Amino acid sequence: MSTKNLSAVVTDLIESYGNTSRNVINAYRTGGERIVGFMEQRWERALEASSPKLTAEVIDNASAAQKLFGSYYAQGLALATNGCDTVVNEIVKLAGQGLQRAAANASRFEEKTGVTALSKLAAASVPAAVLASKLAAQLEEKSGELARKIAGDEAAPVRNVSAFKKARAAA
Repeated sequence: MSTKNLSAVVTDLIESYGNTSRNVINAYRTGGERIVGFMEQRWERALEASSPKLTAEVIDNASAAQKLFGSYYAQGLALATNGCDTVVNEIVKLAGQGLQRAAANASRFEEKTGVTALSKLAAASVPAAVLASKLAAQLEEKSGELARKIAGDEAAPVRNVSAFKKARAAA
């Protein structure tokens, strides 16, 4: 079994948390996009049901308004999630760079002073960091599964379907 140093384990931990954050952002993005689709469907069904009572101009205006509101929501969603992706990427990058600098400075400090307390402390901390890294990897995996379920890549089991849902699906 190869032993990793503390900085390598913590770097993996940072990457794992970054991936988990990206999974959550993707789940939010996909869920938001699905909401837009559902809203469009509901709007069109409602408009279709009430169209005999409306003039052609009102129908056109209602359709245009729905498309405008939907596009604003979609643009806002894309802007927010792209911004979150950028922030997460930068945080992961900067945290990794900071960690590497700290490890290099600790090594230089030990070389100059001859005091090895930092490397002993780091070696003692590795098992806890490895455990945290394993837990973070599990969290990353579960968040990935959640993002795939929301995206529809993996069919989620449907349990109790209410009468309301059945009626809505039949409509």
